[in-house]
Amino acid sequence: MKSIEEVFEGFKDKTVLVVGDVVIDYYMRGKASKISKEAPVPVLALEKKESRLGGAANVAMNLRALGATPILCSVVGDDPDGEAFEQLLEYENMPNKGIIRSQNRITTTKLRITSGLQHLIRVDNEDVHPLIDLDQKSLLHHIKNLLDECDLVIFEDYDKGTINPEVIEETIKLAKSKNIPIAVDPKRRNFTKYQGVSLFKVNVADLQDGLDIEFDALDEKQLANAAGQLKENVAADNYFITLSKNGIFYDSGKESGKLNSHPRQIVEVLGAGDTVISIAGLCLTLGLPLEFIAEMANIGGGMVCELPGVVPIDKEKLFQEAKENPILKKYL
Repeated sequence: MKSIEEVFEGFKDKTVLVVGDVVIDYYMRGKASKISKEAPVPVLALEKKESRLGGAANVAMNLRALGATPILCSVVGDDPDGEAFEQLLEYENMPNKGIIRSQNRITTTKLRITSGLQHLIRVDNEDVHPLIDLDQKSLLHHIKNLLDECDLVIFEDYDKGTINPEVIEETIKLAKSKNIPIAVDPKRRNFTKYQGVSLFKVNVADLQDGLDIEFDALDEKQLANAAGQLKENVAADNYFITLSKNGIFYDSGKESGKLNSHPRQIVEVLGAGDTVISIAGLCLTLGLPLEFIAEMANIGGGMVCELPGVVPIDKEKLFQEAKENPILKKYL
């Protein structure tokens, strides 16, 4: 790669299999200007209702926004929300060939009710038990059939039951046999099951939860010790620890470092991790240096926090900021 332009052009040639828990994010927005007479709660004057693809589907949205072709592989319910999910995919011009409709699950939804930028309540409707054998076999069948089309696998794990140790082990085995890189965004239940992946990306809270440890991420020694414990428990080629407003830590065993975040007007941090794993995964397929990958993901993760709700990255804004970034300029 000789330029940022070539990097972004390279994204267009990539097809990515996204395996994980998908969600519909429902929003009800309005203004709360009085308290109910029925109970001491605010009354929302509803102004807008909205539905968005969330969870692993937001990773797919980020990938598509960057120019790549995402293929979601997941299980949703054979219910009205499952139908709504497939309609959202169709509206976004994304394929549904990796989506399984199951009578044994419900479709995960999250309803956020907000007044301006203030969250009033979130209502979750979900089924987090592991897949039954029939659904697991169907999921692995889809993964096996779709892998030949793909340049990258991303596991986006939200602990909702779609991903389990058998799905992880078999998918990693298949991907590695085809020399397809694998990037992971884990949660507690399967945290140490992702052995031998190309990139293991985790935030501080999930790292503490996944390994049952406590550390101060602002203390460089404690952060390095936590990274060491991560490497002892999960074998990977590369590791990212995202530090929210404090940037990102990267480590490959051969090189490591911490990159500071960039000044932002933070509105919400929802979906930042989805953006980070999407950018990092695509950069990984292009064989870019680890510090470059970390900084590009660092820029994008902060950028989506400037907008309300779960939103994908704005490719043009990312491109413009990347062109002027001194760390990225070192490599191109």
